[in-house]
Amino acid sequence: MAVLTTNGLTVHYGPHRALSALSVEIPEGVSGLLGPNGAGKSTLLKTLLGFLEPSDGSLDVLGTRVRGRPHSLRQRLGYFPERSVFIPGLTAVEMVALAGEIGGLRRSDALARAHDVLWFTGLGDARYRLVEEFSTGMQQRTKLAMSLVHDPELVLLDEPTSSLDPVGRRQMLDLVRDLGKRRVSVMLSTHLLHDVEQVCENVVVLDKGKLALEGRLDALRQQPGWVYEVRVREDSPGAFRNKLSTRELAIEEDSHGQLRITLSPADSMAEPSTRFLFEAARSVGAEIRHLRRFESSLEDKFLTAVDNDPPHAS
Repeated sequence: MAVLTTNGLTVHYGPHRALSALSVEIPEGVSGLLGPNGAGKSTLLKTLLGFLEPSDGSLDVLGTRVRGRPHSLRQRLGYFPERSVFIPGLTAVEMVALAGEIGGLRRSDALARAHDVLWFTGLGDARYRLVEEFSTGMQQRTKLAMSLVHDPELVLLDEPTSSLDPVGRRQMLDLVRDLGKRRVSVMLSTHLLHDVEQVCENVVVLDKGKLALEGRLDALRQQPGWVYEVRVREDSPGAFRNKLSTRELAIEEDSHGQLRITLSPADSMAEPSTRFLFEAARSVGAEIRHLRRFESSLEDKFLTAVDNDPPHAS
């Protein structure tokens, strides 16, 4: 079953379009929601929680159509916001129990669950300490406990490793991995590709509110793709690149005139020939002075999928 399905979903912040006709289906399991800052990741999370109203299109979460402010649906969701949500003067167990009551649990049940999830997140021994005394990593794990206390079916994590040191980041990713093993579906929203590679099964990449890339992580890793770095000497600058533009290629040029050429899926193969590059150079009187070929990584696919122009909204 898909935990999230959108069809033409469009969301505006005033005049700015934060999500644009987004159609995607995210399956059960641990999924990464990737994209640069401003890609629309937080907007998507807030929309499926009912905090934002779509301008157009539809959104289904856990088989339920999201309309208005779906309080019954929110009880099935856990939310880890990027910003701090703590109330000064409360201990960790009080803060997590309060989140449980807000999630619909009775006070006694919320308190019992608070103890359980704080042990799960590694804070059992510190559960009676004030949250404001915690380190950043401990506060992030307290927020995770708050998102889990009411036993949700889908947990939404918005930049959970933000501002963490390497140890804290590893602890958080280990917890996300453990959730997946416990059959809890997770949407990990982040701009860090490495985090997604560590713990996720599926990935959705957004760029400027549009779908840029999606699929199972293992399948994306296995997709053939080759990249060429080429530098030519030519009497007519740009002639070689113009000749290549007749093919379905992604071509980038750095400040030194070196080209980075990515083959389209149709042109990719286990050992692609470089003959077409030499033929293109010969036809315009250019000379290839540098040529390096390598297989594109998942990072290359991500960078190719996203545009680096300034975004409008996050």
